[in-house]
Amino acid sequence: MTSSNQALFEKSQQLIPGGVNSPVRAFRSVGGTPIFFKKGLGSKLWDVDGKEYIDYINSWGPMIVGHAHPDVIGAVQAVAANSLSFGAPTGLELEMAVLINKLVPSMEQVRLVSSGTEATMSAIRVARGFTGRNKLVKFEGCYHGHSDALLVKAGSGLLTFGEPSSAGVPAEVAAHTLTLEYNNTQQLKDLFAKAGDEIACVIIEPVVGNMNLVVPHMEFLQTLRDLCTQHGAVLIFDEVMTGFRVHLGGAQALYGIKPDMTTLGKVIGGGLPVGAFGGRKDIMQCLAPLGAVYQAGTLSGNPVAVTAGLETLKLIQAPEFHAKLTAKTKKLVDGLVAAAKEAGVVFSAQSVGGMFGLYFSEQCPTSFAEVMQTNKENFNQFFHSMLDAGIYLGPSAFEAGFVSAAHTDDDIEFTLAAAKKAFSAIAAQ
Repeated sequence: MTSSNQALFEKSQQLIPGGVNSPVRAFRSVGGTPIFFKKGLGSKLWDVDGKEYIDYINSWGPMIVGHAHPDVIGAVQAVAANSLSFGAPTGLELEMAVLINKLVPSMEQVRLVSSGTEATMSAIRVARGFTGRNKLVKFEGCYHGHSDALLVKAGSGLLTFGEPSSAGVPAEVAAHTLTLEYNNTQQLKDLFAKAGDEIACVIIEPVVGNMNLVVPHMEFLQTLRDLCTQHGAVLIFDEVMTGFRVHLGGAQALYGIKPDMTTLGKVIGGGLPVGAFGGRKDIMQCLAPLGAVYQAGTLSGNPVAVTAGLETLKLIQAPEFHAKLTAKTKKLVDGLVAAAKEAGVVFSAQSVGGMFGLYFSEQCPTSFAEVMQTNKENFNQFFHSMLDAGIYLGPSAFEAGFVSAAHTDDDIEFTLAAAKKAFSAIAAQ
């Protein structure tokens, strides 16, 4: 008997490329049929067949207080009744700006957009306008949205300009992007010694969530900050994923390193499309209508989306919110490591705040190259075993996971019980 998921996916592939509106949803990495969902509440999701899952994707991060939180839903319904959009200023935008400025150490001024991709693309443009330079530095395995200049892989050598990693990206655009190895402090020093005064900006995920979870070495982050200051390059922390999730003030507050600019998304929309970029006032003053750097968006600061974000940000300021979320996530990770060890399966895991990474390798990876050495076949078997048991993990060995405040001890115990069976099945191969 064909499931509703299978029927919907077959129909979707006729009208939507690959049947999905974002590639990882297609399950190409793990195989099988994507799950089509119809409801979420707290830590749980229900698919179109009515099957229940414990959700460890959390819409890739935004649902930090859980699905359909009554405060968020109630506020959104009240604002939506007044109109869905104005294309004009509202007081809600100012309220969001005040709150971001209060919580995020680097923020002096901020502009709202509608996605993380818009935020990173715009921040880079502002940095180039501010410095009058063209060269952009990014790191292998970090993902900053799908704008042309960021879909670039490393060249054949340290000072070789990047090559497009996607069709449709002109080589001339990629030529301005340099890609370095994450956590490689010596590469940073070598590059800045050779071309530091030509670099407009460096963009980085201060904690990586897009090649699975990779944690930075403190020496690496501090060296990056020092070199950007020394050479006048703009340091951009892409905190679209880490913002408000690893710490109330983001990774920059957790590690005590202040970037020049920050990009935000996910949590600040509470599940609706909101992004933001901001930072030092002297840099942000380059934006139109004050300066020569142009950026605009019809739905920027949309009142319904901003309301969802505001209510979420209010909730996560509760006393001990992040301490409890961190402890809950660590309990999950430690339990998984213990279960794998008991079964004799090579496995490691780690967490930062409400983010976690699972790896079928002896040690937690620290770079893209190390991530690529993990056992993807074992991950795929583990993923499907957990999915069958009602545990919804990211459908790729290269994605971080997320815990919400709504996850209970019972959720974690249920997850660990399912994991023990999954690890045992892997060990029995």
